[in-house]
Amino acid sequence: MIETTPTDLAGIQLVRNAHGRLVLTLADGTVHTAVTPVRAFPLTAPTRGLSLVATDGKEALWVAQMDELQPEHRQLIEQDLAIREFVPSIQRIFKVSSFATPSTWDVQTDRGDTQMVLKAEEDIRKLQGRTKLLITGQDGVQYRIADTTLLDKHSRKLLERFL
Repeated sequence: MIETTPTDLAGIQLVRNAHGRLVLTLADGTVHTAVTPVRAFPLTAPTRGLSLVATDGKEALWVAQMDELQPEHRQLIEQDLAIREFVPSIQRIFKVSSFATPSTWDVQTDRGDTQMVLKAEEDIRKLQGRTKLLITGQDGVQYRIADTTLLDKHSRKLLERFL
């Protein structure tokens, strides 16, 4: 792992090549083609701890805080992360097929209305207390609830049956 400081990051270059891949050039001139950004803590600290991983699977650059990046570099990284990190946020729960698992949930997300199948109650993970949740559907898609207290009364009532 390479430790960096803001001055280390000032000497890097990050561009998108003709194939849409990120190309990282370090201050010493080392070029890494097709780096992949990976968050260390994507749910609890999404802007802290980011690794740019080279094609050989080794870390090419560690970024302690995304705020330390130049705005154009951060924008390129966030574009890549948005494609890789598909985690819709549940805004409303319309209905559940049963209160026993597996059950089918009809939900409204920030990406539109959808159905998901909850295999087991253990697929609902509590993050940072009881109000932040991560729910994994049968198909492997993860859904986030940023704050259960902001859900409408009907949604909270359905959700409480599973918590």
